[in-house]
Amino acid sequence: MRVLVCGGDGFCGWPTVLHLSAQGHDVAIVDSLVRRQWDVELGTQSLLPIATLPERVARWRECSGRTVRCHIGDMTDAAFLMDVLRREEPEAIVHFAEQRSAPYSMIDRQHAVFTQVNNVAGTLNLLYGIKEFVPQAHLIKLGTMGEYGTPNIDIEEGYITIEHKGRTDTLPFPKQPGSMYHLSKVHDSHNIHFCCRVWGLAATDLNQGVVYGVQTAETASDPVLYNRFDTDAIFGTALNRFIVEAVAGHDLTVYGKGGQTRGFIQIADTVRCVELALLHPARPGEFRVFNQFTEQFSVLQLAERVAAVAPRLRLRARVAHLPNPRVEQEEHYYHAVHTALIDLGLEPHLLDDDLVADLLQLAVRFSDRILAGKLLPTVLWR
Repeated sequence: MRVLVCGGDGFCGWPTVLHLSAQGHDVAIVDSLVRRQWDVELGTQSLLPIATLPERVARWRECSGRTVRCHIGDMTDAAFLMDVLRREEPEAIVHFAEQRSAPYSMIDRQHAVFTQVNNVAGTLNLLYGIKEFVPQAHLIKLGTMGEYGTPNIDIEEGYITIEHKGRTDTLPFPKQPGSMYHLSKVHDSHNIHFCCRVWGLAATDLNQGVVYGVQTAETASDPVLYNRFDTDAIFGTALNRFIVEAVAGHDLTVYGKGGQTRGFIQIADTVRCVELALLHPARPGEFRVFNQFTEQFSVLQLAERVAAVAPRLRLRARVAHLPNPRVEQEEHYYHAVHTALIDLGLEPHLLDDDLVADLLQLAVRFSDRILAGKLLPTVLWR
């Protein structure tokens, strides 16, 4: 299948590119390389050194014999994006090309505006491009479980059937996003749903949980193919950040009480979920929503897991509670349905102590790249 991966140089995008290419798909990348610029802006870096995109694709060609084409440009540039769609004629489009950090979106007005313009306008350009040039293409869009918030009822997969004053309807599940970033994802979902209804496009919205881990079979096969490993307070997700804090001899920084519960998924399962959506496409006119996660944990549970495994590597890790920089419930009900991808054949890789130990060993190996001054939160929601 001809597949265009937007944001193919990023944390989720790069391993997806390699996995789909390894499965025999004809893959092309669209990326502005802006994620690398944010490292410069914030004074941060990936714990694992990452090669340039040309170095990455050249090494993949040497290792696999497969070619991945690259188009460097911004999806908010409609002329650029339309030209790529005309040239590539993709049968499927995997869309990761968005600013993905809630803290980054909450730094100030400029970062909030940038996040929403970049994410929403880029997606709108893509929707119009699909309509004009590749209306039969299947759009696979990375959403987020954060769109739902933490309602006091079970979270369904995208839709909920309600009865009101004697009438029944199935409607999109209510959204309670927790940041300007999550709001941008809600806008995306509404826009895509609208275009499916009105133009007959086919789309799958993958509402992904928090991703942990770093490597897949393909990215781990060669140092030039390594994936990003973000550990700072802006882009580092909870488990990965706790791993590096343990290695750095830093307290494991739990925000508030630590009862904040979310869905989690390994990066290796992320790429498999995308593949399953690709192989089982939505129908024309269908806006399909999958909750893409495999387990639920509280933030405190993750920190305690790292603290319990750290002694294996002769590391001492202590859990510490910080004032919560975010505005969120720290104790709440959370139960989300996530059966659709399992039904399509996903065999989840669940979190165990051996994986935690592997991540700790990886962080020890690259401990000279830890930036201890970037681990504590500096962005406040209020």
